[in-house]
Amino acid sequence: MEAKWKQTVDRMRAGRVRILWLVLGAMLLISALPIGLYHRQVLQLSQDKLVDQERVLQSELTRSLAQEVQSFDSNQTQQLQSEQQILQLAGLIQDVEDPAAEPKVTRLLENLVESNRSTFLYVTAVSKNGKGTSASQGNFRAEQDPFVNKVLTRALQICQQPNTVKFHSDPIALAPNNMPAFVIAIPLMDQDKFTGMLAAVVSFRPILRRLNDASVRGRTVFIVDHDGKLIAHPDTQKFIPGEDAGANQVVAQIKSLPKDLHNTETMRYADKNGKNSVDMIGTYSTLSELNWAVVAERKLEEARTDAGVTELNQQALAFVSIVVLAAILLGYFFAVGISGPVRSLAASTRAISRGEFHQRSPVRGASEISELAENFNKMASDIEEYIEKLKEAAEENRELFIGSIRMLAAAIDEKDPYTRGHSGRVAKYSQIIGRELGLAPDDMDKLRIAALLHDVGKIGVDDRVLKKPGSLTPEEFDLMKQHTVKGANIMRPVSQLKEMLPGIELHHEHIDGRGYPYGLSGQQIPLMARIIGVADTLDAMTTNRPYQTAMDLDFALGRIKALTGSKFDAAVVNALDSAIAAGRLRLSAVEVQV
Repeated sequence: MEAKWKQTVDRMRAGRVRILWLVLGAMLLISALPIGLYHRQVLQLSQDKLVDQERVLQSELTRSLAQEVQSFDSNQTQQLQSEQQILQLAGLIQDVEDPAAEPKVTRLLENLVESNRSTFLYVTAVSKNGKGTSASQGNFRAEQDPFVNKVLTRALQICQQPNTVKFHSDPIALAPNNMPAFVIAIPLMDQDKFTGMLAAVVSFRPILRRLNDASVRGRTVFIVDHDGKLIAHPDTQKFIPGEDAGANQVVAQIKSLPKDLHNTETMRYADKNGKNSVDMIGTYSTLSELNWAVVAERKLEEARTDAGVTELNQQALAFVSIVVLAAILLGYFFAVGISGPVRSLAASTRAISRGEFHQRSPVRGASEISELAENFNKMASDIEEYIEKLKEAAEENRELFIGSIRMLAAAIDEKDPYTRGHSGRVAKYSQIIGRELGLAPDDMDKLRIAALLHDVGKIGVDDRVLKKPGSLTPEEFDLMKQHTVKGANIMRPVSQLKEMLPGIELHHEHIDGRGYPYGLSGQQIPLMARIIGVADTLDAMTTNRPYQTAMDLDFALGRIKALTGSKFDAAVVNALDSAIAAGRLRLSAVEVQV
C-alpha cells in the first residue's frame, strides 16, 4: 500500500512544473515575444515596401529600355530610308547592279557602314533578281553564313510583295559568340516600280550592352518576342537568341497577350528549380510595333540583401538573442528569489511529515511567502507542543498501565504469603535474561509485562489449594495447573495484552513436551514463555516455600542446568549462566527471606 502511494506521489510530482521554469517562461514571454512579434511585423512591412520599391524600379527600367529598343529599331530603319533617298537622288536606284553604277553604290554603302560601325555589320543593295553590291565591317561576310543568306532571300521575297514598307526578321545568333542580330530591309522603288532591295544586318550590341548594364545586383533584363522566343539576353553563352523561353512565367504571361497591346505589368511568382522554389518578382513592358517585350526579374532574397533587409534581420535577431539572454538571467534570479523560500518551506514540510517537529522554515522572500513561512513555523510550534503533550500523556498512560499490572501482580502474590514479590522478581530475572539474548526494546517491554502477569490465573485457583502448606495431591495439582489457561483467558479480552498471552499461558511448557497445558516441545514454545519458565523456576528455588527451603544461587543454577534439554531451553539457560557469572543477576537478603 505504501509503495503504491509513493508511486502516485512520484507521478504527481512528475506532472508538476517547477516555479523556476514558470518564471523563466513568463519572463521570456513578456520580454522576447513582443520584440519578436514587433520584429516580424517590421520585417514584413520592410519586405512589402521592398517589393513595392522593386516593382517601381523594374517598371521604370523596362519602360525605359523598351523605348530605347524602339528608338534603336526606328533609327536603323531611318538610316536605310535615308540611304534609299541618296540612291534615288544620285540616279542609282533604277538598276543597282548596273556595272557603271556599281562603284558608286558600293561607295555609298561603305560610307553607311562606316558611319554606323556599332550597328551595321553588313549592308547590301540588290536588284529584283537578287544581284547587286554590298559593304561589311571587318571580316564579316554574309555570303558565307547560309542562315543570313536565307534570311536575305526571304527579305527580298517580302519586299517584292505589294504594299511592303519594311521587313524585320526574327533574331539571329551570329558566330562565334552568339551575338544577337537581325535583318531589316526596305524595297527600292522607282516611280512606284519595284527595282530592288536595300537590306542591312544589324548588330544588337548596343542594346545588349544596355541589358548588361541593367542586369546588376541579381536583376536580369532580357528581351523576348510575343511567341516567347529569346531576342537578346546578357548571358549569350547560356541563352541563345531564337530559343524558346516560354518556361519563364513572365514570358508565359507575355505569350497570352494580344500582339498589338502596349502594356507594363509586374508580378510575383515562384520559380521552381528542381525541388527548390525561389520567390521572384518580374516586370515586362511590351513593344507593340515590334511585337517584342522587355523583361526584368529578380530574386526577392537578393533584393532583400541589396536593400539591407537581411542585415536588418540579422541585427534584429542578435538584439532579440541578447534580450532573451538577459531575460533568462533576470528571470533566473527572480525565480530563485521566489522558489528558494518555497523549496525551504517544502523541505520543512517533508521534515515534519517524517516526525521532525523541531524543523523550522527560514522567513525570507516576498511578503506573501514570508507570511506563509511565519504561519508555517507557528503551526510547527503548535504541532510540536501538541506532540509533546501527547507523548507525556502516552507516557503517563503507559506508567499507569504498568502500575496497574504491578498492582494486579502484587495482589496475586499477596494471596500466598510464600510468593510475596514473586511476580516482580520473575519479571526482573526475565529482563536480565532477555538482555543477554539481545532482545529488541519492544520485545523487552512485552516480556516484562508477560512476566508480571504470568501467574494472574491463580486468582481463579481455590485458596485451599493455593495456600496448602504441604504437598498437593494429584487432583489438587491438576487444579493448580489450570492457572495458566485461566490467566490467558482473563487477559485475552484486553487487546493491548494480546502479544503477552504466550508468556502467561505457556511458561510451564517443557522442551521435551512433558509440560502443561498443551504439551508443546522445542521451538513450538515461544521464546517469551521459555524465558519466563526459567526465571519462574529460579525464583521458586531461591525463595522459601512450604515444601522447601530457599537454595543459594549457585546450587539453583546447577539444578536448572541439569534440566537443560528436558525442561529448559539451552540458549535461555546459557544466558542465565552468563548473567550470573558477570554479576548482573544477584539475590539480595530480602529476596530469599519469607
